[in-house]
Amino acid sequence: MAFDAVPDPARPGRRVGRGVLAIGGVLLLAVALLAAGAAFGGPSGRTTAESPAPRPAAASLGTGIAALQESLRRLPANPGAWAQLGAAYVQQARLTADPGLYAKADGAFAESLRLRPAANDGALAGQASLAAARHDFAKAVELCDAALAVNAFSGAALAVKVDGLTELGQYAAARTVLERLLQLHPGVDSFTRASYAYELQGDVDSARSALERSLEVASAPADKAFVHYYLGELAWNSGDVDGAAKAYDASIADDASYVPPLTGRAKVEAARGQVDRALADNRAAILQQPQPATLVELGELLQAQGRTAEAEQQYAVVRATQQLYAASGQIVDAELALFEADHGDPAKALELATRAHAARPDSVVAQDSYAWALHAAGRDAEALPLARAALRTGYRSASYRYHLGAIEAALGDTAAARADLQAALTVPAWNPLQAPAAKALLAGLR
Repeated sequence: MAFDAVPDPARPGRRVGRGVLAIGGVLLLAVALLAAGAAFGGPSGRTTAESPAPRPAAASLGTGIAALQESLRRLPANPGAWAQLGAAYVQQARLTADPGLYAKADGAFAESLRLRPAANDGALAGQASLAAARHDFAKAVELCDAALAVNAFSGAALAVKVDGLTELGQYAAARTVLERLLQLHPGVDSFTRASYAYELQGDVDSARSALERSLEVASAPADKAFVHYYLGELAWNSGDVDGAAKAYDASIADDASYVPPLTGRAKVEAARGQVDRALADNRAAILQQPQPATLVELGELLQAQGRTAEAEQQYAVVRATQQLYAASGQIVDAELALFEADHGDPAKALELATRAHAARPDSVVAQDSYAWALHAAGRDAEALPLARAALRTGYRSASYRYHLGAIEAALGDTAAARADLQAALTVPAWNPLQAPAAKALLAGLR
């Protein structure tokens, strides 16, 4: 697929933004940036909302929230400011991994709609971002449609709709909305989404070009750090460890407060055998932003070193954190199912994955999760078509390919298992537990 709408930033007649779409002038923050949530990592290291979006610096976000709160103390009957405050709370929840902020966001959006019940696309788009952050993607798309009915040019609503449709596995529809977003709002926010759409198709070169385009138009250090990080992720998932290391280091140099490249650098260090450095970077990332995905990565690295008790401590924190997310209304069934299949209760994994697949039957994330949970439960014949479907878009995932190879091996399809395991291992040491398991399984098949 070619995104004809991806513009050249030097081409006349195009408005190139900074990638931060504003609801209003008080806070440079788009609700489109908020769909990522604060939970487990998704495929390719993406956040669970699949499509990335730039983030404001933590300091500017805190300053913006304080300014909005003070403004609303003086002038509480301001629906636009309430919508902006709700958006800021969702973003703060993502940055701090505090799902309790979702309730504050919910209240702020509700107040905005109480003050302006009609023609309030900002609050509707904000509610869509909150639904996406909670992983209720069908509701997010519904709310985006309501916002777009008010304002068909809303970049915030278009961006969240792209994310929601992508998460639901409605990839063709997501690309259609993405093309409109690119046409109306070219910039970091839309170019990075285009990159992920290409990556889902297995078109790594075009994905890289879209990220490079994003870097050309990025001006804020936070945006540059964001783009460099995803260039690192793209390199890592393509098996280019050195390229990934270079991009992660560039991201850290752009904005030292941005946490994700620390986890990226930890992956590189683990792959190079620098385990102590990897552990230190993971722990530093957790201290700043205790995301479950990072806790899992730290636990798996410890487990790979034989430090089982320490690993189990990390896994216990993951489960406790998930309970907090669930209490705040966030749904992480697919991600938690993978975690339980690898580190916990296969029956629980299957329960979670079944529910996730029912909610998102066309999503590659849900299909892979369900397949792996079925495999853990010994139901490989049922798992096989789902594992194959998870790779139908052309997406290159070492983890997905390993899952398929393990399922094929369990079913006695040795030739297919060899091919898929070899494909998984083209990405060196993508996971400290799964990569050795794939090597051992492949050696056994030989």
